[in-house]
Amino acid sequence: MVTEVRDGVFWLGLTGVNAYLVDGDGLTLVDAGTPFDAGAVESGIETAGFEMADLERLLVTHYDVDHVGSITKLPTDAPVYVGRGDAAFLTGARAPLVSGHKSLTQRLLRPFVPRVDADRVRSVDDGDGIAGFEAYHTPGHTPGHTVYVHEGRDAAFLGDLVVERDGVFDPSPWLLSYDTDLVAESIRTFVERTPSFEAAGVGHGAPVATGGFERLRRCATNL
Repeated sequence: MVTEVRDGVFWLGLTGVNAYLVDGDGLTLVDAGTPFDAGAVESGIETAGFEMADLERLLVTHYDVDHVGSITKLPTDAPVYVGRGDAAFLTGARAPLVSGHKSLTQRLLRPFVPRVDADRVRSVDDGDGIAGFEAYHTPGHTPGHTVYVHEGRDAAFLGDLVVERDGVFDPSPWLLSYDTDLVAESIRTFVERTPSFEAAGVGHGAPVATGGFERLRRCATNL
């Protein structure tokens, strides 16, 4: 399923998770779905009116099998940007520490996540600019979780910082997060720091085309 959320922003509905295409300063894929989603990503890019050769970069909101699983299966050698705290997981240089239920789950699923060549991986820090996007470090769901805001497209890509249910944003739940207190702090801090945006792409649930910042602000207020 491919839906244009707003001008130049496309939602790719994958296997229980979302990815996004952003056309601006070249074509960018935000997250990449499960190991079974490579074909759907490729066809989604074509349905949106592009070719794989147009893809200039991939932005990863965080390391989880359902967000990075198809990266190495896609026919591209475009650079992959990921928060510094998750970069070593993506390359396989380091395994998630067994420090809780979330990291244990990541370790168990690690054999199903193809490692990305370190030469392709670019570690992202808070405040980095990447071809029209600004990166915001938002840890809690994972150590390196990162939100990307594209001011030109008036859109934010929230990853699993929140989940969407019936148009409402809720924080990433305990079962899926390293530290829910840190998730809450990241939501509040992000709302305080970021400029307002209309569209919001979430990893799970449906993206919203308008009112994204206000929904996130209400989520922060209710924490």
